[in-house]
Amino acid sequence: MLLDLSGERRVREAYRDLANRFPGLMTGVLVQPMARRGTELFAGVVQDAVFGPLVLFGLGGTAAEGLADHAARLAPLTDHDIHDLITAPRCAALLFGYRGSDPADVRGLEQLPARLSPMACDLPQLTDADLNPVVARPDGVTVLDARIRLTARRRHDPYLRRLR
Repeated sequence: MLLDLSGERRVREAYRDLANRFPGLMTGVLVQPMARRGTELFAGVVQDAVFGPLVLFGLGGTAAEGLADHAARLAPLTDHDIHDLITAPRCAALLFGYRGSDPADVRGLEQLPARLSPMACDLPQLTDADLNPVVARPDGVTVLDARIRLTARRRHDPYLRRLR
């Protein structure tokens, strides 16, 4: 992955460099605009065998695993749950105008868990969803990478005894 290439000449040079490094292996490249900087967050869903679907929200990007600054709520989410989910992580101060910076698009951020929640409840085969990083800026929210994993399964009661 090559980032921050400005101009057609740099993109063409980068392509030639990749083609030389991986001769015969490349079938093409994807070129897209560089996302503007903002606060990196993540949103996601995990299916817990006992509790059911959990919606997660917190600090994203490379700091997501190292700092583990996130919150989780059981789906389905209410408006109150969504507000709590966004304001619970320690990084929430960065979203509301920390030290004079412009606040992020909070309405846009609220859409992430609001849309993940029904998806998690309606699709029992949704094992997990990971939107990371999500870049929040005053003018909008952009999901830069998304991974969704589905498995064939049926809902069952984890406390119900079954014959094996």
